[in-house]
Amino acid sequence: MTIQGTKLRYGIIGRSELLDRALENALRVAGTELSVLIRGASGVGKDVFSKIIHDQSKRKHNKLIGINCGAIPEGTINSELFGHEKGAFTGATGDRKGYFETVNGGTIFLDEIGEMPLDTQAYLLRVLESGEFIRVGSSAVQKTDVRVIAATNVNLEEKISKGKFREDLYYRLNTVPIKIPSLMERKDDINMLMRKFTMDIAEKYKMEPIQLDENAKTILKNYPWPGNIRELKNLAEQMSILSDNKLVTAERLLEFAPNLTKRNLPSIANRGTGSDALEEREILYKFLLDMKGDLSDLKNLVYELARTNDLDFPKLQPAQTTKYRPDLPTILHEERAANEQLNDSRPVIISAKEVQEYEDTEIIEESLSLEAKTKELIIKALDKHKGRRKDAAEDLGISERTLYRKIKEFEIIES
Repeated sequence: MTIQGTKLRYGIIGRSELLDRALENALRVAGTELSVLIRGASGVGKDVFSKIIHDQSKRKHNKLIGINCGAIPEGTINSELFGHEKGAFTGATGDRKGYFETVNGGTIFLDEIGEMPLDTQAYLLRVLESGEFIRVGSSAVQKTDVRVIAATNVNLEEKISKGKFREDLYYRLNTVPIKIPSLMERKDDINMLMRKFTMDIAEKYKMEPIQLDENAKTILKNYPWPGNIRELKNLAEQMSILSDNKLVTAERLLEFAPNLTKRNLPSIANRGTGSDALEEREILYKFLLDMKGDLSDLKNLVYELARTNDLDFPKLQPAQTTKYRPDLPTILHEERAANEQLNDSRPVIISAKEVQEYEDTEIIEESLSLEAKTKELIIKALDKHKGRRKDAAEDLGISERTLYRKIKEFEIIES
């Protein structure tokens, strides 16, 4: 099948060279029995590529099953994948076949492979190398013939360096890597996709499709789309259903999605891709906001202390600086204005006695590590909400599942 024919069959829109290259690699590897690792941010359509590879393979008449490794609890994932014997654990009232047994001869798509527990990774490696597996609670070795297609939106190399992903499994899965570009990497396809989604919605609900003016199209093209195709489709559905005027202007577009013109927050480079990176930026952003609030409170406190003690505020020239001298009765500390209620270049006078009391203070340099600050914020949130993860996650602005993963990652002991 050609690349263009594949796009038509699976409803793939776009002329990006990176997208065509990913499709070409998928079609080439489909006819082999090699394991495939699909990489790409959340929402780019990794599941569609797994269907393409399966449908163009010799296994196309057998089953294709998709499994989200991050959605299965760690205690039950081995049973789900490899099955269990009666009495293997509490609640195992009978024998159960796992996916690798029921899909024998077919294809298993393991999404979010980076979330798979280490012990399960060892079992998976054995299946990939020899086709053998053992049910939970059994000692009998069984055989299976299953092709594995894995997908991830995180940096597996970084997980390997932290000891959270097996290096031998990574190389076994990464026989043929396929990188699906994000919308940020294929900006010229954004308005084509939006047009396709609005046309599909109009056809489904028997309505006139909406159209965007040039300014609205420019806004869409310049937005980074962290949710990729999934986020774009959601916006298309929202506008199609709720818009009275079928010509959507830039102003009307921003009423539906005001975040489209927001600037990206600064972030540390090489911190991973996809949801993990986004969640860390959200935590960092909240930390910066809290720090800004603390600084503002501190300035207000200093000003209030100076006002209450009836201290003077002598005027200084903008370029004037005052060095500390022990023989002077007072010192001047210039406060730079960040609070609109205070005037620029307004010093606070502290008595020499007070200066003496602080002369022996030890200055400790605070860690600026993002991981340390993230762990500190999580601990504070858990303490604040007395260990209630749901409330703590809501306060941090992240999902409960992400909070659970971060607690395990930082080995936080909950009280």
